[in-house]
Amino acid sequence: MYHLLQRVSVLAFLLLPVWANAQTRKQITLEDIWQNGTFAAKDVPGFNALKNGLQYAQLDQNGSEQQINIYNLSNGKKLKTIFSNDIKGEIGTISGYELSNDEQKILLFTKPASIYRRSILYKVWVYDIRTGKKKVLDNEAVLHATFNPQGTQAAFVKDNNIYISDLKTGNNVAVTTDGATNKIINGNCDWVYEEEWEFTRAFEWSPDGNTLAYYRFDESNVKEYTIPFYEGGNYPRLYTYKYPKAGEDNSVVTIHFYNVKNAHTVKADIGTETDQYIPRIKWTNDPGELCIYRMNRLQNKLELLLTDAQSGNSDVMYEENNKYYIEINDNLSFLPDGKSFVFTSEKDGFNHLYKWNWVDKKLTPLTNGNWDVDKIKGIDKKNACVYYTAGVISPLERKLYKVDLTGKSSVCLTNESGTHDITPCEGYQFFLDKYSRLNSVPVYTLINNQGKKVRVLEDNAALKATMEKYDLGVVTTLQIPNGKGDMLNAWMIKPSNFDPNKKYPVLLYQYSGPGSQEVADKFPIGNYFWHQMLAEKGYIIVCADGTGTGGRGEAFKKKTYLELGKYESDDQIAVGKFMAKQDYVDKDRIGIWGWSFGGFMSSTCIMKGADVFKTAVAVAPVTNWRFYDNVYTERYMRTPAENEKGYDDNAPEKMANKLKGNFLMIHGTADDNVHFQNAVALTDQLIKANKQFEAEYYPNKNHGISGGITRLQLFRRITNYIMEKL
Repeated sequence: MYHLLQRVSVLAFLLLPVWANAQTRKQITLEDIWQNGTFAAKDVPGFNALKNGLQYAQLDQNGSEQQINIYNLSNGKKLKTIFSNDIKGEIGTISGYELSNDEQKILLFTKPASIYRRSILYKVWVYDIRTGKKKVLDNEAVLHATFNPQGTQAAFVKDNNIYISDLKTGNNVAVTTDGATNKIINGNCDWVYEEEWEFTRAFEWSPDGNTLAYYRFDESNVKEYTIPFYEGGNYPRLYTYKYPKAGEDNSVVTIHFYNVKNAHTVKADIGTETDQYIPRIKWTNDPGELCIYRMNRLQNKLELLLTDAQSGNSDVMYEENNKYYIEINDNLSFLPDGKSFVFTSEKDGFNHLYKWNWVDKKLTPLTNGNWDVDKIKGIDKKNACVYYTAGVISPLERKLYKVDLTGKSSVCLTNESGTHDITPCEGYQFFLDKYSRLNSVPVYTLINNQGKKVRVLEDNAALKATMEKYDLGVVTTLQIPNGKGDMLNAWMIKPSNFDPNKKYPVLLYQYSGPGSQEVADKFPIGNYFWHQMLAEKGYIIVCADGTGTGGRGEAFKKKTYLELGKYESDDQIAVGKFMAKQDYVDKDRIGIWGWSFGGFMSSTCIMKGADVFKTAVAVAPVTNWRFYDNVYTERYMRTPAENEKGYDDNAPEKMANKLKGNFLMIHGTADDNVHFQNAVALTDQLIKANKQFEAEYYPNKNHGISGGITRLQLFRRITNYIMEKL
């Protein structure tokens, strides 16, 4: 038998923050969290290391004045101001910027207008540092404005077409002209590529700036989905876009090369199969060769094509197969020898670094062990080493390591336990280290390539001081058995005045999606301050990463293959049962909540675990995987035609008759990601099963359900429901 207190991490108690012992002063309010910005953490805005590796640019703001300033990396001394702007002036507020490679021009991004999760339209200005002159890139808002490597031109997307602007003359040339809404997209991703392959700019400049490689999406045969917007008129405004659900047709994707000098376009040879994915393109160090990622529809076969930019001819230079699926990331870098690259793969059960020589067909492992490499942070070609982050000692942490290109010498550069979120500076002499722990606010420190601290850029002392005024509970870590041989990593927040002789209600929070990780030694954990507020009100909050989550190798993560929701819900039910057995827990008051995949989980658990959970809150849940997009869903479930049982057995919509407890379902009517259709379908089945439940629908709100005071009202609704029903 496992005892909860015996599993609590000793480290959590050794690192008790100052506020843990503070007497009760203030109580957290919803307004503190969602309206007043009381607990807003600071970062290092606009941090941009320069090419010399010794200085950095930063976007600073003082009142109505914005400046882009240059600082010395080592001592933080301000060296000069390269741009100054009054937000009340012609340009307005700058939300971001990009320096040209020669650091003599700046793209200034203003008036952002979001389209989907990652795509943002900007009014873009070009500023010449030498002359002090500025001009608009285009009279309209554009997507993906990007300098060429020489800083003489900028490419951008407007109305589904690509344009190149000559920054000297101001002339804009159309690279493509066939772009059409809901038909042809050039240089920008369609909806499902943006959401699931996690990129939006679908073009890349060659290293010499002579060629622009770009995606063309023909989404003519992709089925449409229409979202009504209720904006006060007698009829709603209808927004229609292409959304390929599980088993449905995708866009036909092709790759093209545009020669800037002669305006000639060549189509890349990516094979005759059209029902496939091109999840990445990446230029090699040779300006005439592009690497194209080609993946089959089932996402279990990946080929890297070496493609000639002049002829479009391609050869396979690497192939990988997996019995489950292959995840796509940006962990690939070409080496200067012109015949090899470094990448990560789960081919041996854990995500590790490899060097592949495609000429000699030689694979060299650079790391190994029962732990996962997280991200490649850069390759120092001069010193022949790779910098990467990983959870070597524990999946709860991330540290910075470096290994040479033979794999024989690996060293940890950040020894402090916790999470080190690393941003490398040019030349790899310095790194920006965002360091935090469960109970410690983020500190941004500049370190050198030996891991030595150079100076602190931001310590969030103000946030720490604010937190000391509140009576916050200490977050502790523990492991919980799932009854199937696995120990689940978890964190817990108890009321700061916890009395082991009392009986407390427990609220489980989770996301549970494939490869995700909510339990980590970092700050803040999910919805930290709201969970602290609930702890103040007498609730114990527990979050456990179940089967399918990340950081623990391929077998643990991919066990959910073809049965998305089965093992994940089994684990959350096991966590609920485990907590119910604790002496200080009221076994009749166990609840669960989550958002998106977490909402899918909480919906499943309140039905499948009806005798365990009293209350569940599901925000924007998937209720049947048939309703979700094909790239994500088929990766884990294959198509409905291939796996009908897997889809039906794990759909909350099919479990409605099992509901016993209190259930609150929340959804935005304009959710472009998890469609409102999911909520309607489950509502229909609950009504047919004569089940009582509550629902809250947010007009014209997307998957994030935010804007204005929406989040404040949303969490007031959830808070009141939990306090009443749990």
